[in-house]
Amino acid sequence: MKIRLQRNISSLLLLLFCIMLAFFLGLKTGKFFDPVNLINISEANSYRILLAIAMMVVIVTGGIDLSIGSILSLSAIIMASLLQTGWTVPFSVAMALLSGTALGAINGAIISFSRINAFIITLSTSFLFRGMSLIITKGIPITKLPSAFRRFASGKSLGMENGVFFALISVVLLALFFYKTRWGHYIATLGGNEEALRRSGINTKAYRLSVFALSGFFAALAGIIITGRLNSAEANAGLNMEMDAICAVIMGGTLLRGGKGNLPGTVIAVFLLGMIRNALTLLSISSYYQQFITGAILLTAVLLAEFRERKNRVAG
Repeated sequence: MKIRLQRNISSLLLLLFCIMLAFFLGLKTGKFFDPVNLINISEANSYRILLAIAMMVVIVTGGIDLSIGSILSLSAIIMASLLQTGWTVPFSVAMALLSGTALGAINGAIISFSRINAFIITLSTSFLFRGMSLIITKGIPITKLPSAFRRFASGKSLGMENGVFFALISVVLLALFFYKTRWGHYIATLGGNEEALRRSGINTKAYRLSVFALSGFFAALAGIIITGRLNSAEANAGLNMEMDAICAVIMGGTLLRGGKGNLPGTVIAVFLLGMIRNALTLLSISSYYQQFITGAILLTAVLLAEFRERKNRVAG
């Protein structure tokens, strides 16, 4: 109950900050609350939400996944290659999702059975997967994809791109699994007290593998959205996006050491970062300030979270 209350307070404070920033931008620019601008923010952050929730489930287990950007690229290239050779949209999309899931599972299997730190393994596989993308494409983007695919990946429903609805459905389903099922309880325990879970007879390797496989699935789905928006699949897609995902997860209230996750906070943090990017555009401020502002917010969030945890440990 105490953990849930802290999570809710953290999310509400982050939401309050978003609302205050939104009103400031509305007064300052007069354009922020324009429906077109709000839709643009939602569409631009749809794939970022998928990467952030992918990163969150991994961090909850005490791990990290530095390869999600590379998985995004490779799975999108596999899909685009199939589309260009005449395969149907459903088959090509399914193969992209299957490829992303398999690549994530490879990460999980190596980490589980080698017991090497996830940081080292996923850093290595990020180069491996990115290299495979370059080998397949020879550095040349795959373009001119079928119109049927573009209608599926970036077509509009209810005035917004389909990617927004893909992200929304993913968040809702993950929330149900994360907060309401044994799987969610076990992966949180995996990050908080893996030894206790192992002594209870739980196959911790299987749960860790499932988390990385899910991360790969979400990365592939993000790749489908980006490919549809750009009508292009390229080896450099998703480059450094794992850093944005990590920022959103930590800002959202998930502990970097694992054991506690905050899905609502993560989603809100993605929109906060998106609003900052949008604000720089509306206020005609150089994008060079974006990293500085993001870093300052992240540092503040990390310090506040650490001080809160220390206080809780002392009180406990």
